[in-house]
Amino acid sequence: MTIPIFIAASIAEIAGCFAFWAWWRLDKSVLWLVPGILSLILFAWLLAQAETDAAGRAYAAYGGVYILASLGWLWLAEGVRPDRWDMIGAVICLGGAAIILFAPRAT
Repeated sequence: MTIPIFIAASIAEIAGCFAFWAWWRLDKSVLWLVPGILSLILFAWLLAQAETDAAGRAYAAYGGVYILASLGWLWLAEGVRPDRWDMIGAVICLGGAAIILFAPRAT
């Protein structure tokens, strides 16, 4: 269940952060902050649901998923296609996230 939670959390975080970006950088209405704040609250709640033994480990593993989701946002929402360096970086980050999340640990 952790991977779907990370995916949902990344969408909520990116949407919330973009609402602030739109207000601050794109001169959108201050009302954009309302769904932005709600989305960031949803993000925090979702990430707290991740089944890991430590919060810091959940955040670290989540980072790789967030990077990939951010590149998806770049392409789908902003119309900028990620280049090969973006994709290489995302693969490296996902590899690191997988190691953090799935490594066998002594209990």
